[in-house]
Amino acid sequence: MPAENTTTPRENLPNTYTDIEAREIDFVNRFNLNWDALRKILGIMRPIRKTPGAQLMSVKAKTTLANGNVPEGAVIPYSKTNFTVVKKGDIEVEKYAKAVTIEEVNKYGAALAIEKSDNSFLVELQNKVLTNFYTFLKSGTLTSNESTWQRALAMAKGNVINKFNTMRMSVTEVVGFANVLDFYDYLGNAEISVQTQFGLTYVQNFMGYRTLILLSDPDIPRGMVVALPVENIDLYYVDPGDSEFAKLGLVYRVQGETNLIGFHAQGNYGTAVGEMFALMGMTLWAEYIDGIAVVTVSAD
Repeated sequence: MPAENTTTPRENLPNTYTDIEAREIDFVNRFNLNWDALRKILGIMRPIRKTPGAQLMSVKAKTTLANGNVPEGAVIPYSKTNFTVVKKGDIEVEKYAKAVTIEEVNKYGAALAIEKSDNSFLVELQNKVLTNFYTFLKSGTLTSNESTWQRALAMAKGNVINKFNTMRMSVTEVVGFANVLDFYDYLGNAEISVQTQFGLTYVQNFMGYRTLILLSDPDIPRGMVVALPVENIDLYYVDPGDSEFAKLGLVYRVQGETNLIGFHAQGNYGTAVGEMFALMGMTLWAEYIDGIAVVTVSAD
């Protein structure tokens, strides 16, 4: 799943930047631009920053109304609200490093060796987060079986809307995930506009879905459809540029208002390599695991 090749031309960077600094800025810019594109595809409004020491949790409130038929002059009884705290766990801060050797630069040239290495590094980091998200989606507990792929697609959305209706919560738009071969098998010879961005293939406004993302096995196997409301998707992240990390002397290059990744490059004379370090803590999460519909196709 290659990432979209969105770059920041280095000739547009100030001359005061060194090659290392320009490379760091280029890397984090491309990573953030790709994730911004994904947020728009999924409909996530804004990532949620987790500060060091904070726990990821959600608080659910259920109010039981007291009798509202209160006699004139009588004390109005309070309605009772019960709160349930659901801990989501914690975000793992992931640390990665890679190196480009002098021998590789001598063989391929610095521009090619560094650019290819950085691009591959960026793609794998992005895919790591997405793979974890797809695995999480398939753990949705709103499950059912249907006889055809078309019914599975329709009922996945229907199950989501019905679930949130019972919770008296509104659903504005639903995002779906399906296998790309099932999609084209259903279409046959029909022509439909399919888009590709951030390395994702997707179609918009298809059978009532805001976006239907088309994946391959094992992300979404054939005969499976996953659906959830856009309101049920959150992106939590740890800021690699947090001052708490800087106190250790670890200063990573970050860029923009939302620092999803930190990047640092340096030369190591001891091993004659150029080292690259990445720090990120990101997780795509659904507020309600029972609000994720997972529908499988079965002929039985």
